[in-house]
Amino acid sequence: MTIALEQASTTGTSHLLTSQLLDRLAQRIATDHPDIDTPLARRAVVQAAAFIAASGRAPGQALAPSPLVDIAWHTFILHTVDYAAFCETAAGQFVHHVPTDDEGTLPGGPAETRARTLAAITMAGYSIDHELWPEASAECSQCHAGCSDSPNTGKK
Repeated sequence: MTIALEQASTTGTSHLLTSQLLDRLAQRIATDHPDIDTPLARRAVVQAAAFIAASGRAPGQALAPSPLVDIAWHTFILHTVDYAAFCETAAGQFVHHVPTDDEGTLPGGPAETRARTLAAITMAGYSIDHELWPEASAECSQCHAGCSDSPNTGKK
């Protein structure tokens, strides 16, 4: 059997995030990560919102954020009330952050995971900010196996 998915029109996530929430999350990222300025942090939050929405609509697809999008996701998760409401609106369910085990890898490796993730975001109808999704490297995977805030990366 073949299943054909109709591609949604591509949009941003501005209808899902209030400007106040976007500003609050971007400011937190810029404060916690001095190497990330506020405009870049805003872009990362928008991409995290698209990633979260796509992930909630494609459960079990083994999607993973880029390092910068992961920072935004971690920041968003810390705002639990806002995050839970966003997940319900964007995906119809809470989207859990499920790290892989230290030895776990995502199916198909980093490049295939990146392609799968970007395809899911596009199919969900969101725009891709390609500068925030660099080509995957061998070190790129998911939390506790290379996540940007993972205890295994030496970064906090």
